[in-house]
Amino acid sequence: MKREGEVRISSGCAISGIFCRDGKRITGEAIKKSIAVMHNRSNGLGGGFAAYGIYPQYKDFFALHVFYDSQTAREETERFLDKCFDIINLSKIPVRQIPAIADAPLIWRYFVTPLPHLLQDSQLDEHEYTARATIRINDTIGGAYVVSCGKDMGVFKAVGYPEDVAEFYRIEEYEGYSWTAHGRYPTNTPGWWAGSHPFSLLDMTVVHNGEISSYDANRRAVEMYGYACNLLTDTEVITYILDYLTRKQGLTLTECAAVIAAPFWTTIAIKDEQERKRLSYLRKMFSSFLITGPFSILAGFSGGMMALNDRLKLRSLVAAEKGGTVYFSSEEAAIRIVEENPDRVWAPRGGEAVIVTLDKGAQ
Repeated sequence: MKREGEVRISSGCAISGIFCRDGKRITGEAIKKSIAVMHNRSNGLGGGFAAYGIYPQYKDFFALHVFYDSQTAREETERFLDKCFDIINLSKIPVRQIPAIADAPLIWRYFVTPLPHLLQDSQLDEHEYTARATIRINDTIGGAYVVSCGKDMGVFKAVGYPEDVAEFYRIEEYEGYSWTAHGRYPTNTPGWWAGSHPFSLLDMTVVHNGEISSYDANRRAVEMYGYACNLLTDTEVITYILDYLTRKQGLTLTECAAVIAAPFWTTIAIKDEQERKRLSYLRKMFSSFLITGPFSILAGFSGGMMALNDRLKLRSLVAAEKGGTVYFSSEEAAIRIVEENPDRVWAPRGGEAVIVTLDKGAQ
């Protein structure tokens, strides 16, 4: 076993993303190839993928990917789901047994829709209803972890190097228009299955390279609004912050970036009056959601992807374009391994959100 100091850690962790603006669905081979180039950024204690557009035949239903520590946890969760949802289909998620991935939990997939009479009685929309049910499972059923619950998308993660995780989940058999990937090098938190990236709620997924020094303040803030952080990894809170700001507060992703990677007051002061007022309002109104510490993140959502660095750009993030396809990664090599001759390559500035969405009519 290699000792500390005998392995290269290039700022730890690796992230990669591929997004097809025209809605073209590509297999998971490209994202697997991209993240594998950055093998040395991981240490085998976490890897994962998020994919969008992979369940067209069930696109109108919420797809729940669930880890279970025991058959008892599964039975209790399925009783709860049966009370709250119409279960359209359920099955084990297909996996390929490989030596590199061990101690796997029970891994199940459910396509569900809220029971109409319960949804009506709740006076919630279907997304809030499903989000609350997901949080309740994760918070109250021991040994059950809903790792994704959006429509026409899914999260596939495990303890292992990302290329091995891809092999385990047979990623090459899925086709999607948007892919993100993560190779983890945990420092302050444990490496475990549900604590691997991506983190997800509804259609929002996040992969993250860095460390959140403001985690406790951010966690307390989101838990005031009904979220529960129980997956033992700081990145989880970013997902809930983005869900709260976009879905519940109606902020755009550009505005979200101005909250979580807010400009310094000295920077705001030199803006024109209208922009100064806008940025000042966001900093004051949502001050508890400012994320401090080094980070680069990729946030996936239905129909789009956002790349964002911390305001000091303390973690690497590279972007590229080729025709209608956009690439993001921790290292340029991870882009060029799948696209040798991009039309454009650039490094987004600190605090600058790069947001890509599907072309009109693409989906």
